[in-house]
Amino acid sequence: MEAIEVRIERVVDSILEDYQKGREIDKLDLFRHPDRDAIVEIIYKLRRIVYPGYFRDKNYRIYNAKHNLSMLIEDVTFHLTRQIGIVLQGQDKYQGWSSDQIETEARELSLAFFGQIPMVRSMVEKDIQAAFDGDPASYSKDEIIYSYPGLFAITVYRLAHALHTLGVPMLPRIMTEHAHSLTGIDIHPGAVIGEYFFIDHGTGIVVGETTVIGSHAKIYQGVTLGAMTTRGGQCLRGVKRHPTIEDRVTIYAGASILGGETVIGHDCVIGSNAFITRSIAPETTVRIKNQELQFKRRGFSENGDLCPL
Repeated sequence: MEAIEVRIERVVDSILEDYQKGREIDKLDLFRHPDRDAIVEIIYKLRRIVYPGYFRDKNYRIYNAKHNLSMLIEDVTFHLTRQIGIVLQGQDKYQGWSSDQIETEARELSLAFFGQIPMVRSMVEKDIQAAFDGDPASYSKDEIIYSYPGLFAITVYRLAHALHTLGVPMLPRIMTEHAHSLTGIDIHPGAVIGEYFFIDHGTGIVVGETTVIGSHAKIYQGVTLGAMTTRGGQCLRGVKRHPTIEDRVTIYAGASILGGETVIGHDCVIGSNAFITRSIAPETTVRIKNQELQFKRRGFSENGDLCPL
């Protein structure tokens, strides 16, 4: 039998040969691609900025808030600028730009993003209030901040959406997909979501890229705000494919609302498991009529007569 070292060397040569086929997955220039781990680390540093009294680096203590914030923002700006610069290099718009020009553009985008942090914090504060007002199982806002997966997903979405609106590619999607992997809540960073947004429970929620959600919306687990079809593939890029949800709409568990022309009017209530592909007038309650339930006791017929065993 051949030595294991020889067999491993043969495997290595085979895989290296496979790398030479020129496919997308064969790229070896790692510095041209963003570092997902670095982006995830940025998320948690940004969370410390959004919630300064709740999350901190336990490795050290700094009691001067301004000094602490200055260090944190400088650190995030450095790493965010680097990741933005990497993704800009792959965009047609920046072909022919020098490395210095791209770095300058990336730094300007990073600083513009930080300029939106007060707005993000204002929105998140209202999301927390919506969760507290809308969930009788919540006993404090601290509990919501520390433990609610819906708030974590919304916070990451708000940060990612700010980057998305600045035209930063890829990074916003990596951010929201990280939150998706942890919470089961899939919110595309391109969705437009108003203030006082509350997700209850949350597992299995999907909010598509061109979804528009108004203020004071409340959605439960398993809700899909999706497209009617994606058969058109890339031909549908930029087309409004996902529904519009107006103000003060509640959507209960398992409901699916599909289509770019579908509008759910203000103050509607969409019941559990409803499947909607057309617009609903404002102030309408939509529910599925109770399905027939059948009960059969073991050893008895449906009318209650004793059955022979």
